[in-house]
Amino acid sequence: MAFNIFAKYNRTITEDIDLSAIDRESKYKNFIGRQDTALTVMLVIFSCFQLYASITNRFPQQIVRYTHLGFAISLAYIMYPATKKTDRNKHSIPDLLLALVFMGVVSYFLYNYKELQLRAGAYEKMDILFAGVGIFLVLLACWRVVGPPIVIISSSFILYGFAGKYLPGFLHHRGYSVNRIITHLFITTEGVIGNPLGVSSTFIFLFICFGAFLEKTGIGQFFIDAATSLAGWAAGGPAKVSVLASALTGTISGSSVSNTVSTGSFTIPMMKKLGYKSEFAAAVEAAASTGGQIMPPVMGSAAFLISDIVGIPYSTLMKHTIVPAILYFTGIWVMVHFEAKKNGLKGLPKDQLAPIWPLLRKKGQLILPLVAIIYFMLAGFTITRSALWGICIAILIPFLRKDTRVPVKQILSALPSAGKSIVSVATACATAGIIVGMVTLTGLGQRIGGGMFELVGGNVLLGLMCAMITSLILGMGVSTTSNYIITSTVAAPILINLGVPLLAAHLFCFYFGIIADITPPVALAAYAGSAIAKSNPFKTGLNAAKIAIGAFIIPYMFALSPKMILIGGTVWDALPMFITAIIGMIGISEGFIGYINGPTKPWWRLIVVAGGLLLIIPGYFTDIVGAVAVFGVMAIHRFILKNHLYHKI
Repeated sequence: MAFNIFAKYNRTITEDIDLSAIDRESKYKNFIGRQDTALTVMLVIFSCFQLYASITNRFPQQIVRYTHLGFAISLAYIMYPATKKTDRNKHSIPDLLLALVFMGVVSYFLYNYKELQLRAGAYEKMDILFAGVGIFLVLLACWRVVGPPIVIISSSFILYGFAGKYLPGFLHHRGYSVNRIITHLFITTEGVIGNPLGVSSTFIFLFICFGAFLEKTGIGQFFIDAATSLAGWAAGGPAKVSVLASALTGTISGSSVSNTVSTGSFTIPMMKKLGYKSEFAAAVEAAASTGGQIMPPVMGSAAFLISDIVGIPYSTLMKHTIVPAILYFTGIWVMVHFEAKKNGLKGLPKDQLAPIWPLLRKKGQLILPLVAIIYFMLAGFTITRSALWGICIAILIPFLRKDTRVPVKQILSALPSAGKSIVSVATACATAGIIVGMVTLTGLGQRIGGGMFELVGGNVLLGLMCAMITSLILGMGVSTTSNYIITSTVAAPILINLGVPLLAAHLFCFYFGIIADITPPVALAAYAGSAIAKSNPFKTGLNAAKIAIGAFIIPYMFALSPKMILIGGTVWDALPMFITAIIGMIGISEGFIGYINGPTKPWWRLIVVAGGLLLIIPGYFTDIVGAVAVFGVMAIHRFILKNHLYHKI
């Protein structure tokens, strides 16, 4: 079967990749023996506490958040090396001390929880001291795990709290004392233990845990096998398998880089063997994997923050995001198709492919946890209950058939895996909470919103471009979750002031924060793909951005015409926009790849790209002109090729 052909080769590739050089959040220490056992026990305790807290709902939110923070930051010091030269095979005494100190800080606030509530606003010196140490250790841990950019940004916001009275214009405020800032950021629910960490400690953890159980029960491999059976035979088959498999497995991982590495280890070698250039093969996987974060039912972790901040059920958010997700993957699929046609790349021989129906009969039940979780959310269950039921079903499903049974030990290994995965998210959320806390304390969001509104002169398009640039720049140095928190705090209010609906404004920031993973010069997902393909990283990033060109256009579509994502409109209102957008994607893909029923001249490419863009812009006039341009060029070009007039035109 095709999905077994390159198995040994793929393992060699992935073993040779130093993922920590690409993605800072994956540079774990590699303990052995008792040290590894001790870390595993701690991770299991962490996961079990989170599950128990979610199931029983018996703890106040502050208790859950402080405990979540305590585990995450302490584990960050234990799991992540301080420098590149740090020995990754054993514990570091200074790191263990830092972890113990932070646990002590958190224990102080847990022990004095009720007293702190009673003396709110009149905190004692010990409260301030422990809070200050806590903030410092959170920032230091984030520097290790996520990287310097978000720490520098957060620190700048803290400095702004002190220096506001010295700044001119809309940035001016009265300034705040050290004690006021420290207590606001670490003791109240407006800072480190604010909403971002609250979402991390509930929804995000549960869905990461759900994804971990799905991975251990074999559903990820099932998706790859099914995608290979369905699309492996088509023109450019392995590339289309990459698109399909990444769309499916992205719903499990929610991470551009991990998705690229997991499915790319299989699809990239197949694409190269078929004849795709290394840069293009890696770019296809990176672009497709990045889209996994916007594909319902389980999107990237920032999606749960959107649900919480905007105040809509996650099931409702899924309905609003399904059209943009389909458009995104349609655009990539069409790009891949035209590239394959242009280069004469065929699919895999059918005799090397496993038939889809035997595969479904044998392992089809593995998809039931995803089906169940969608059903529960659409049926009105809370996100927490839906995720918990999904986890239970994911644990039981493998035992329904002999062919899918896995050892109990393998299933239980999902607990430490989930605990390990949440550390980077929780650390980023805690640090981003500092930014949110300073914005609420100083009123900076409204100040920047007002200032930017004056700068763009009320022009919606300019405002969208400013928000896009902000999201892309921030996304070059921070995770999607951190990026979204920052841009939704600073840029989203600008868009809302310009008349963009609340949800559309937040989704706009969310989408461009994700696209940053394939936008040069820092395109982490593209770099991960290039490591597997052994291609030029920068060229891979450029190719990924070209393949995912639709991703740079779709957010403008729903921001300018919210009916596309069912805001202020029905499915029937969105349907014409969806159809014209698909045709527009085809036109843009033909122009970018340079294939319109055959090789084409530059001027025809420009016309179809222009027509495609007009079709994507909402409006009857632009749709008509765009359709005439795209279909007209396709018809003319077909006539030229059929009558062998290409050399004369």
